[in-house]
Amino acid sequence: MPRPTRVLTVTGDQRKQIEQWLAALGTPQQVALRCRIVLAACQGTSEAGIAASMKVNRKTVRLWCERFVAQGLRGLWEIAPGRGRKATYSAERVKAVIDATLQSKPKGMTHWSCRLMGANQSISKSTVSNLWRSHNIKPHRTKKFKLSRDPKFLEKLTDVIGLYLHPPDKAIVLCVDEKSQIQALDRTQPGLPLKKGRCGTMTYDYKRNGTTTLFAALDLLQGKVIGDCHKRHRHQEFLRFLRRIDREFPGKGPLHLVMDNYGTHGTPEVKSWLKKHPRFAVHYVPTSCSWLNLIERWFAELTNKRIRRDSFRSVDDLTAAIEEFLSAWNENPKPFVWTATVDSILAKLARCRQTLEQIQPGCSVPKTRKRKSS
Repeated sequence: MPRPTRVLTVTGDQRKQIEQWLAALGTPQQVALRCRIVLAACQGTSEAGIAASMKVNRKTVRLWCERFVAQGLRGLWEIAPGRGRKATYSAERVKAVIDATLQSKPKGMTHWSCRLMGANQSISKSTVSNLWRSHNIKPHRTKKFKLSRDPKFLEKLTDVIGLYLHPPDKAIVLCVDEKSQIQALDRTQPGLPLKKGRCGTMTYDYKRNGTTTLFAALDLLQGKVIGDCHKRHRHQEFLRFLRRIDREFPGKGPLHLVMDNYGTHGTPEVKSWLKKHPRFAVHYVPTSCSWLNLIERWFAELTNKRIRRDSFRSVDDLTAAIEEFLSAWNENPKPFVWTATVDSILAKLARCRQTLEQIQPGCSVPKTRKRKSS
């Protein structure tokens, strides 16, 4: 007599997890096959029917049904010992390559390349590339950073992020800063246009036709930007821009300004003007923390999408291009949303300080101002 069809019992949570694995792009095909076998078995399909539809042996169907009954979802991901392709290099050999990459340098050079490491370890450059990729190691790349040593770092950080995450009611938050020394660069030859199979080109040399400074303020909630270009970067120009902000936002509602402690922002003239206009509340970001001011993110948009790839024969052309980008941005503004919390930032900085102190003790200690001797 034929063996009666056994229906697997699958809970709702188990079915949901199995369906998620099947929908995920990163699920291995052998695991996806086991998931489909279990789903078919829980619907009452016979072993022969499952084997025929999925083009596998009946013993395979029975094996994974029994494995699921005994071990649950965990059993679908297990691979029996001795299965699969054998590793070409032992774990000790792999560890030697990774340790050499992280803890040594080639003679007379700053970092390893695949070919140099391959020759050093007597393996192919492709093997080195695969090992680096699997361990997420990129010796050819570096990123710039600077750890703030502001003695009031935590106080300022908490103040600014609190303003981003919980802006006050009936108040306007503006991120203010200057992008100074924007160069009007004129390329010596016209670039080749973009076409299929070739990116656009531009010459590496240029003629410098002067500079301008952009004073800008980003509305945190709406994403709109107010900007003025000036030839010089002094407190007179900054005061002129503050008056522009005062006109753009009429009324007596409070204006919260997030800005850095650049010298132009702290002159006696600026402090006197702010004192006469109490609706302006200034929130300073810590020293060396321009990343905390969201207007810097907008400056990156301006540089990448308008200035870097263009050619300007005069400062007037550069100013016109900036004003054109400002107008286009404000037609459809997109606010930048801050998501990082104080705790997450402090956790990152704690790890960074720990590493820096191991390299150079005392390099991350907050600076204290020297008292002037009377």
